[in-house]
Amino acid sequence: MPFTREEKSRIIEQYAREPGDTGSTEVQVALLTERINRLSAHLAANKNDVAAKRGLLIMVGRRKRLLGYLEREDKARYKALIEKLGLRK
Repeated sequence: MPFTREEKSRIIEQYAREPGDTGSTEVQVALLTERINRLSAHLAANKNDVAAKRGLLIMVGRRKRLLGYLEREDKARYKALIEKLGLRK
């Protein structure tokens, strides 16, 4: 399910580093995480949807690469983001 404009704006506003920030690593990871959560719920109800499962794996890989980049560049921002999103316990 795609986001509504309001949902996407809310997520961007919540994770933006400064007003008008739509492309920072934090925003990208937050949007991917929301999409991953929605697709996971879809797959729980539709176990045979192979195309959706492939899309989920692609998104998880992209999020992992972005988090790896953020961890290398700025550990403090990385730790704050994973704590805020509830990832990697």
